[in-house]
Amino acid sequence: MALEKKFVAPALPTAPAEYDQRRDDQLNYSLRLYFNLLDNYLATISGPLGGSGLGLPHIAASDSTDQYADANDDPTVVKFNTLDSGNGFTLTAPGTATCQVSGVYKITFSAQLANTANAVHDAVFWLKVNNADVSNSTTIFTVPARKSAGVPSYVAGYSEVTFTVDAGDNIALWWATDLAYNPTGPVDGIYIFHDAAQTSPYARPAVPSVIGSITFVSALTTL
Repeated sequence: MALEKKFVAPALPTAPAEYDQRRDDQLNYSLRLYFNLLDNYLATISGPLGGSGLGLPHIAASDSTDQYADANDDPTVVKFNTLDSGNGFTLTAPGTATCQVSGVYKITFSAQLANTANAVHDAVFWLKVNNADVSNSTTIFTVPARKSAGVPSYVAGYSEVTFTVDAGDNIALWWATDLAYNPTGPVDGIYIFHDAAQTSPYARPAVPSVIGSITFVSALTTL
């Protein structure tokens, strides 16, 4: 956690060999200025808008492509190709976030799931740290059968997980489905859908296939 402090402690005068009132006056003046700045700063961060003075580790990212599972029931890493904002993290293709600050974090994500099959199917998402599964991080989304031939059904799958990491750990989101859509053919099934921005019949922004963020919750503590 970083405090955006815009002042530093003053350089205090050195003590002379003999008492010098002017030196003491200079010292008291420097300290008074510094403590006034410190009091004002503490009053700011402890007030109603105090959070505006804090800079916390976080990352927000999204993806602008359709995403397909490698095969039925085959775990596949979720891609993030756009870094929307970040502090204390790096984003590495295909979508791994490397944390620079140890702590307790929360990941939240939303995946735009599409089903082109004429039956209900599931999509499953979970979290990995350093390629090891994070306990109790799995969420199952059930996507209804397509509306009609060529018209998929859609579900926005949202979830969140709180977890701990050490500095240098790599964080990735994974997914799988019991029926994977294959764009070659095509073969009907589940995929993560992206759509470009549109102007007609109304203007709206693009639909990212996945959008998510990792935010700082707390420093690591030992009970």
